[in-house]
Amino acid sequence: MARRKKGDAVSGWVCLDKPYDLGSTSAVTRVRRIFNAQKAGHAGTLDPLATGILPIALGEATKTVAFLMDADKSYRFTVAWGTTTASFDREGAVTATSDVRPTAEAVAAALPEFIGEIQQVPPIYSAVKVDGERAYDLARAGEKVELSARTIQVHDLRVAGVVDADHIELEMDCGKGAYVRAVVRDLAERLGACGHVSALRRTRVGPFREEDAITLELLEDLGHKARCLEALLPVETALDDIPELAVTTEDAFKLKQGRPIVLVPRQVEALKARLNPGTRTVSAMADGVMVALCEMRAGKLEPSRVFHLDKSGD
Repeated sequence: MARRKKGDAVSGWVCLDKPYDLGSTSAVTRVRRIFNAQKAGHAGTLDPLATGILPIALGEATKTVAFLMDADKSYRFTVAWGTTTASFDREGAVTATSDVRPTAEAVAAALPEFIGEIQQVPPIYSAVKVDGERAYDLARAGEKVELSARTIQVHDLRVAGVVDADHIELEMDCGKGAYVRAVVRDLAERLGACGHVSALRRTRVGPFREEDAITLELLEDLGHKARCLEALLPVETALDDIPELAVTTEDAFKLKQGRPIVLVPRQVEALKARLNPGTRTVSAMADGVMVALCEMRAGKLEPSRVFHLDKSGD
């Protein structure tokens, strides 16, 4: 006899506004406890010192986490001029100081060099693996860490405001793998200054944005009132750029059994026009409920992930 899973079979996404000084894993644990969910995970780690968007998947939504890992992200951050730290944030030990205070005009003039497809060396205090070990573990152990440059995509980088002579606020829209601390490190070097990130906020992860976010405090309050489901977003929220296809009850049954379904030519052509370049993933829906994520091949939809949801998403 199969063991009954602990918790409730709740499924969906929480667009959490993660507070300062809380790790991503701890945030997931607290959200999971609020919902008493059987399963939970997050899409895209956010440093404890950063605030902002941390998408948390519950139940069946955990099957869609992979589709957010490559999602574009947006950040708002503050550069503190005058000191460079080992980790390029406020936690690291000071490694250099300078009296140079770049003007907003000088910063704005340098930013185009950091936009587009660029090469970036990750900070040594990062989760990048070196021979199976995390770079930050090696760095903290006093070992010499050398990381190779990687190609990243920065869609936009702009001045958002000047706090004072010692601080400037920037905003960045970027693809997977871009490090804000590395941008600040390289920008400061380009301007002949010392600088580090003194404040960092993630404002978007794919379709998850600030206007949809909920604080942990408010979520816990809803939990006390047995209203936490009001903050739950649909499982398919993470799949906003994947085309949907409505299928019949009979075809939905086949997909849930792991069997492919045959498409008619007009369906194939319609889906091809909506597919993202280089992908074949389609979301099969029945009566407004997601049935499966499928790969379209040779005029058929072959299920790759099957979902067990009802009308309410649970």
